[in-house]
Amino acid sequence: MTEENKVFVKLVSAEGQDFFVDQEVATTASNTIRCMLEGSFREAQDKVIRFPDISSYVLERVIKYMHYKAQYSNSNSRLPQFVIEPECALELLIAAKYLDC
Repeated sequence: MTEENKVFVKLVSAEGQDFFVDQEVATTASNTIRCMLEGSFREAQDKVIRFPDISSYVLERVIKYMHYKAQYSNSNSRLPQFVIEPECALELLIAAKYLDC
């Protein structure tokens, strides 16, 4: 898909910070987001998903992981390490479990 044909979805953190993510990247990485955007939910119409329990920092790290996963999912070479800071590991784990990514 070319740059001008990409569809973006807006993810909103608990603090109200907006993150715009390529819908294909988001739906490939997260089954929860895919279900929200493919179903008959309000999120599918508005292309806006609010996460009142996920902080901006954690949501940003999750989005970085979505791009990491999209970039390296079909790679045959050694994957670079995706660094997770120990102080936010538990929050990231909870968010990843909720988002199923």
